[in-house]
Amino acid sequence: MAQSLNDRSLPLFEQTARWFDRANAALLGELPCRQGCDHCCVGTFPVTLLDEQIIQLGLQSLRDSHRKQIVETATAQVRQLTAAVPRLITNRFIDHWPEQEQEQLIEQYSAWRCPALEQDGGCALYQFRPLVCRSMGIPSDEGTRVYGACSVQTAVPLVRLSKAIREEENRLAGLEAEQLEALRHQQGVEGEEILLPFAFVPAVSAQVVSA
Repeated sequence: MAQSLNDRSLPLFEQTARWFDRANAALLGELPCRQGCDHCCVGTFPVTLLDEQIIQLGLQSLRDSHRKQIVETATAQVRQLTAAVPRLITNRFIDHWPEQEQEQLIEQYSAWRCPALEQDGGCALYQFRPLVCRSMGIPSDEGTRVYGACSVQTAVPLVRLSKAIREEENRLAGLEAEQLEALRHQQGVEGEEILLPFAFVPAVSAQVVSA
């Protein structure tokens, strides 16, 4: 089912969530992504300045004690990251890191739970989750082969997504890039990607918590 014109007037985050729902339906519900699966909520990974904005908005929607608990978890993770990689103290952006360095750090902390991951497997910030969380799970298609999105996908659906759904995926990626570029210029910063825990801790305090 193609995206309606009305959908395009929605915020990027909502458009992405609706795209995932359409793609999942087109794959006949064969994806393992459903309530109770929190495999991709464990381990740190890159998120963007746009994701940081929505996470901060979500934190403000929580009661004080709940927000404090999540921020404390993220702060402890930021301390460990900056101790392991001191340059993160003065520059939290990882856009220009060699891919191998990113992978090594992500692997080192692969057992970390997302600060917003609840004990019951739910997400405390589900309505404010990052774009990567909204789109994760749809297999990638390189034309000749389809690849599972994570290790939980031991098999990929036999049905392949339509050209229209893949084109919409590309349009959303382009829209994200445009909004990121505008936000980067607005904030006057040199990068767009940070590691997940930093998105829960305001940038102005990143150097303080690392001390």
